[in-house]
Amino acid sequence: MAIEWPSTSQLSFTEVTAFVMRTLRPLLPPSAATTTQCQHNKAMCASEKTVVIDGFTVIQTKFQESGKIGHSLYVKEAQSRGSSQPKDRTLFVVNVPPYCTQASIRSVFSTFGDVTKVYLYDRPHKEDPPPTKSTYFPDRPEPKGFKVAYIIFKKAASLAKATSHPYDKVLQLSPAENPILTGIKKWQMEYQQNVCNPTALQAEIDKYMTHYDEEQEREKRLALEQEGVPDKDGWVTVTRHGKNKGAPRTETMEKKITSKNKKKQAEKELKNFYAFQMRESKRDKIAELRKKFEEDKQRISFMKASRKFRPY
Repeated sequence: MAIEWPSTSQLSFTEVTAFVMRTLRPLLPPSAATTTQCQHNKAMCASEKTVVIDGFTVIQTKFQESGKIGHSLYVKEAQSRGSSQPKDRTLFVVNVPPYCTQASIRSVFSTFGDVTKVYLYDRPHKEDPPPTKSTYFPDRPEPKGFKVAYIIFKKAASLAKATSHPYDKVLQLSPAENPILTGIKKWQMEYQQNVCNPTALQAEIDKYMTHYDEEQEREKRLALEQEGVPDKDGWVTVTRHGKNKGAPRTETMEKKITSKNKKKQAEKELKNFYAFQMRESKRDKIAELRKKFEEDKQRISFMKASRKFRPY
């Protein structure tokens, strides 16, 4: 079905919404048309120019002022996620474009008030993100593709402004004062970020290894103090820090132990080294063959007697 849009380009938000509702209502079943009308009424109840879909406020954006293609962000108040994300000041945003960064999201939503923190994920999270302790070794990779954002405002009033933002007021994702780098400029920035300072990297590695050695030494001292000391139930924990530490149970160590045992056994017993050992070995072998021959003869005789002789 072809839809004919009005020729007038300057239409208000109410007129556009009414035109879309009149055009799409014949295409929907009765129940769906009723549901759509109810959702439309709920969306327009808070403010005439604020659109709310399933609890999400729709915010229209475009990449830059001269852009013609828009993009919709869906925002709502986030549920309680953790100690550092207060419920009354945390905004949950979905459908964030892949090119958006924490800096660009902070710049866009700073129009509603001061932003204290921005978190980006590939999907919604219920827990606080782990703190990033390293500059060169991040705890989690950067999300790729479309993502979600958690924005923490300094004041609760800023959250109310964002959730009641008018639909016809378009925000810029890449303003002139804080543009998003694209193309060659973006590749140059990523290349420069990948080139690390060797001195700073070595200093961070040394700091981490020093902390690791201290932790290992502390655990060793604690294990030595608890060696042979029974707990409240009377059990004694056997640790690997005793007098006999034992050998690690690895495949390489197993092969080494087996080879060592074989070498010791060969040194203790030298087979067929002397002439009398060779004669005794041959005599024992002949005796074993004769014994087996006699056992086979007895078995054949028993089978013949039982009339169940089957040579094949």
